[in-house]
Amino acid sequence: MQSKFTQGVGPADGSAYFLYHSIGMYPGKAEAMAAAFSAFSQSWGAFDDSQWATALAMRQEFIDLWSDLIGAPRGTLTSAENVTTALYSLVGALPAEHLDGRTVLVAGDCFPSLHFLLTGLAPRFGFTLRTVPLREGESWVRDEDMISAWDESVGLALLTFVTSTASHRCDLDALVAHGRKMGSLVGVDITQGVGLLTFRADEPQVDFVVSTSLKWIGGTPGAGILQVAPSLLTTCHPELRGWFSQENIFSWDLDSFAYASDARRFDHGTPSVLACAGSVPALRWLASQDRTSILRHNRECGQTIIEAAPALGMTLVTPPEEARRGGSIMLRLPDGASPAEVVELLRDRNIYADVRGCILRLSPGIITTQDGIQRLLENLGAIVRAAA
Repeated sequence: MQSKFTQGVGPADGSAYFLYHSIGMYPGKAEAMAAAFSAFSQSWGAFDDSQWATALAMRQEFIDLWSDLIGAPRGTLTSAENVTTALYSLVGALPAEHLDGRTVLVAGDCFPSLHFLLTGLAPRFGFTLRTVPLREGESWVRDEDMISAWDESVGLALLTFVTSTASHRCDLDALVAHGRKMGSLVGVDITQGVGLLTFRADEPQVDFVVSTSLKWIGGTPGAGILQVAPSLLTTCHPELRGWFSQENIFSWDLDSFAYASDARRFDHGTPSVLACAGSVPALRWLASQDRTSILRHNRECGQTIIEAAPALGMTLVTPPEEARRGGSIMLRLPDGASPAEVVELLRDRNIYADVRGCILRLSPGIITTQDGIQRLLENLGAIVRAAA
């Protein structure tokens, strides 16, 4: 394939960057992060006693910016290392009636890490994990199949706002409404949609939210979040706990541990302050932008890719309707095209995408341009012709 492929190399300016489903970008990201890390370093390395006050203020700004982003009431959101630890903290905190002898419902296209976790926790917490499968030949779990599998035995349902394999956006209103009828707790993993699509923790009201600051937000690894609705939060007693779980983190009385009154009860050991500090610039930048314009740009870029796919011999895996998809466009590569070679050939020309199996994942963001998309399409065309 490579010997027949002669397209030129494009500029390394991010105009053909399509990895917002993995690591998001924004103008001046490297410089903004460097300044944030430098500020942390200057404080943490100073010969004074200001380190903890400065570090915790950085983390609190991260928490406040996240709360504003998803409309979370103050005191209901805290940081976590990632979505997996966030979910573990939540599950290990719930009153037994929500899990013991009950069913936990997930879709077969949920983020695999969360499924791995729930599979391991099921025997210890006494719940049955029910995974709603994809229909044969389809790329996402249908909302109606989730509802069909969702009966009154379900103590907790974990929904995926936008899937990482098809960019399918679930109908949260319909799913949450059904969950309320069944008397279930409802949580949402918003990782693949937040920062691009509007999400509010109270529209519809869900019981908990987990996410990272990667993807469309453009933050760092290690900067996840857990948000818990006030009505549920006060009933939770996390088993993963530590000195930061207390109202006064500097209380050393071994016989008088008491959970903090707010979301800090889900903290445990020393938090990942550096990851939070590194993500604050991204959250600040996002808060200052016209989110409608960002989404419009993504939709225009995505539509260009969708319309070009048939001529490239590629099948659309993502829902074609805007209302049913996130910001990514997934295409099935034609027979004969090696997924690894496709990504390598694109990378050699400063075009960045990735694959899951034979699915090419393309996520145009704020720095991606229409010129970059044309380079992507021209190069994909050459790759497909060479493979044939």
